[in-house]
Amino acid sequence: MTVTLHAVYDGKVLFPDRPLDLKPNTHVKLILEEEAPGEEARSFFKTARSLNLKGPSDWSSR
Repeated sequence: MTVTLHAVYDGKVLFPDRPLDLKPNTHVKLILEEEAPGEEARSFFKTARSLNLKGPSDWSSR
């Protein structure tokens, strides 16, 4: 299972922005990437829409 989430570190503990569907004592691998202050996390879809690509209005129909 791969999950992307945002969290806040208080100096001792990471607090996820939403509940995790994990059993207690589950071992996980964390890869941390610091966000710049005020930087909005952008999804792939928001980025793709901002590129103003040429094509049919509904790509899923093809």
